[in-house]
Amino acid sequence: MFTPEEFIRTITGEVRKLEVKCAVAAVSGGVDSTTSAVVARLALGDRLIPVLFDTGFMRLNETSEIINSLTELLPIRLIDVKDEFYRAMINLSDAEEKRLTFRNVFYNALSRVVKDNDCDWVVQGTIAPDWIETTGGIKTQHNVLAQLGIETDKVYGFKLLEPLKDLYKDQVRALARYLKIPSAITERQPFPGPGLSIRAVGKLTMEKLEVTRWSTRVVEEGLSGLGLSQWFAAVWEDDRVTDEELSSVIRGMGENLTVDVFSVKGTGVKGDSREYGRVVLVRGKLSNWSNAFTLYSKLTYGTNVTHVIYELARRRPSGGYFVAVRAVVTDDYMTANVPTLNEQLLRNIANELMRSELISAVGIDVTPKPPATIEFE
Repeated sequence: MFTPEEFIRTITGEVRKLEVKCAVAAVSGGVDSTTSAVVARLALGDRLIPVLFDTGFMRLNETSEIINSLTELLPIRLIDVKDEFYRAMINLSDAEEKRLTFRNVFYNALSRVVKDNDCDWVVQGTIAPDWIETTGGIKTQHNVLAQLGIETDKVYGFKLLEPLKDLYKDQVRALARYLKIPSAITERQPFPGPGLSIRAVGKLTMEKLEVTRWSTRVVEEGLSGLGLSQWFAAVWEDDRVTDEELSSVIRGMGENLTVDVFSVKGTGVKGDSREYGRVVLVRGKLSNWSNAFTLYSKLTYGTNVTHVIYELARRRPSGGYFVAVRAVVTDDYMTANVPTLNEQLLRNIANELMRSELISAVGIDVTPKPPATIEFE
């Protein structure tokens, strides 16, 4: 049984045995990286330098909110690296290429901070699902290095300390509460390391990134306080074609139901491996609202469809950007269910999103994990 007090006693004892001149802690504001930094500081004291990178892929006002939350807990330094990330990632399209490029830019920037401060270690908040999914080939988490055989001391010039690498999200949250980390952090929903760059699905452009940033705020505010584990917006070009074969599979579930296939791909889990498959949109009137949350069982079985979305609002058949609302409940993030959310609430959020002339349609992703992953990339 996991006990925070025993874990802290064990891990701080192990860290104190290491030869650490000083360490840089990469803090994102999430519960994993923050808890990792706080635990390391218990062992290292002032030899720990916590830093927060502004990558340009954060949510609205996120960097200032993080620093304000952690002022009394960690002497965090904000480092602006937006231009560096933009130069490397704008116009990239492939999901794995985005993640790998983000990782390379991130660790090169982190390596400079380590060198500038004459440090020899980096502390980061890798947890068990990160390296399980990465080594399993489902998707590359940017903070997984050692488990892939990457020797960070040779490649980047620092040794790596991952105090939480064997814990799952519920255990990390319990540990964070025990350490009296502010609830704004302990209850903060997970946010991917590459941030909005992988929620702007497909080719990354500045316009799409800004639409994603604004849509994220609308969705997060609209679905807050419902006890969800994770909820966000993903955005891509509204480019799709109707698939008659898939449409025929669901015609008995409502009136004038049609399945469109988007040009973008979405990551899914089939068996124990990744499938980069089709993302589909169901349009039309369902015979009852609960049918929306069973559509995936009809459309993903025996196909290469990884994400099923039900349309909530539309300005025109296609063109502009499509916004997918994603909401799941989970304990360990290895599997996740989609709750049956109130229809009117979702349509209200969709109508708010449609205030942007750049957005042509909105839908709710109704696919659990598996067969989908929580993120689209």
